[in-house]
Amino acid sequence: MSVLDSLEKPTTDIDASDIVETVPSALLILDRNLNITSANRAFYQTFRTSPHESVGCHIYDLGNRQWDIPALRTLLESVIPHRASVEGFEVEHDFPSIGRRTMLVNARKIFRAGDHDGYILLAIEDVSEERAARAESRRNWQLTQSIVDTIRDPLVVLEQDMTVVTASKAFLTMFGITQAEAQGRRVSELGQHQWDVPALRHLMEKVLPENKPIESFEIEDNFPGLGLRVFNLSARKISQPGNHTHRMLLVFEDITDRKQRERDALGLTNEISHRIKNNLQIVVGLIAFEAKRTTAPCVQGYKAMQSRIAAIAQLYDLISQSSRGSTIAVDTYLRKIARTMSTSLLGTSSGITIAVDAAALDIDPDRAVPFGLLVNELATNAIKHAFPGGTGRVVLRVERAGDKIELTVADNGVGMKEKDEAKVPEKRGTDYIAIFVRQLGGELVASDPDASGTTVRVRLPGLLVSTAASAA
Repeated sequence: MSVLDSLEKPTTDIDASDIVETVPSALLILDRNLNITSANRAFYQTFRTSPHESVGCHIYDLGNRQWDIPALRTLLESVIPHRASVEGFEVEHDFPSIGRRTMLVNARKIFRAGDHDGYILLAIEDVSEERAARAESRRNWQLTQSIVDTIRDPLVVLEQDMTVVTASKAFLTMFGITQAEAQGRRVSELGQHQWDVPALRHLMEKVLPENKPIESFEIEDNFPGLGLRVFNLSARKISQPGNHTHRMLLVFEDITDRKQRERDALGLTNEISHRIKNNLQIVVGLIAFEAKRTTAPCVQGYKAMQSRIAAIAQLYDLISQSSRGSTIAVDTYLRKIARTMSTSLLGTSSGITIAVDAAALDIDPDRAVPFGLLVNELATNAIKHAFPGGTGRVVLRVERAGDKIELTVADNGVGMKEKDEAKVPEKRGTDYIAIFVRQLGGELVASDPDASGTTVRVRLPGLLVSTAASAA
């Protein structure tokens, strides 16, 4: 007998029996004596029984009395008699045929016309897998929370809308809040809104949808109870296999002490560089004094030495003023060298000018000395030999050439009688150029022999980096 055989015939044209048999929940009807009068196909399939074994059987006697469950007795004998319906009544039991299961039972009294005794309609949903999944999720969450709490750096787990799911003990302790105060709040609302930074918010909005981790985003601010602190933020998407929900792990690394040490080291470096620069300038002054007192044949030698030492002094001057500490801006360095050479070699009345055309590149301070001395020697040779008429222009240029860097010193002077770049050091009276090129691991590049003036190109390995790359 089907479930609907016990109910009133529907007045609609829809065949309700098809609906009942399609319902995935197990349905059965009990009479006032708790005997089974009918059940649907889902009931028979779920509990591995048949109409012959079930219909007419007392509910407690069904399947070797596997339905004689205290919780079910409470529902049928104590709750239903006093209520017309019950929803979400949970029954957990070891069933001999299907093992331990958790069933969610909905019960309702139903009546047929002229029948005052009525029936009980039971809808039984097997929620065992759902409950097991919830239990597994709780265990995983407890494990996750334990791992989170053992990590030294403060961290939070965020939902897609940037609200806090949980925070580590280190985070709560550092910022003086409780788990309850943090949960459900947006990370931008924590504290005094120190984390509400547009650039950070923009990056965080890309972590989940675009799977773009955040690496080393620095925030420096005054934090309540902590004072001025510097935090390094990192974030990435986290997910659980089989779970389509994605969350974000945001880690706060306190780098205040490290930043202070870096600033102290930079300050000390700048101070030492400033003192070295001052001492070198004293040497430059002494050489200039001796040049005035020496005989004419020696003056050029003194001035060349003065220019070389001044180039090194300019490097230390830049280091003492630099906020980057680890790199030197090439364009600024070349302009200082050009200015010093103009003062020491040319004077204010000279018709020779020195121009700088340099890309936005930085150089390692360790390589800056031979680089500056190389530029100085090439420019000095141009000034000494290219302009017998006392008028002309020297250009110092630095640019990228593939994965290398090209230094060019060009003049619009008389040019060389022999266009042999390999003999440039000898022709210009010094071996210093060759020495500095070797020190830098570079090579002299052949120039156009038909070009006017003289152009010397030096191809250098990737000693320099773009300022944009170094900032990143």
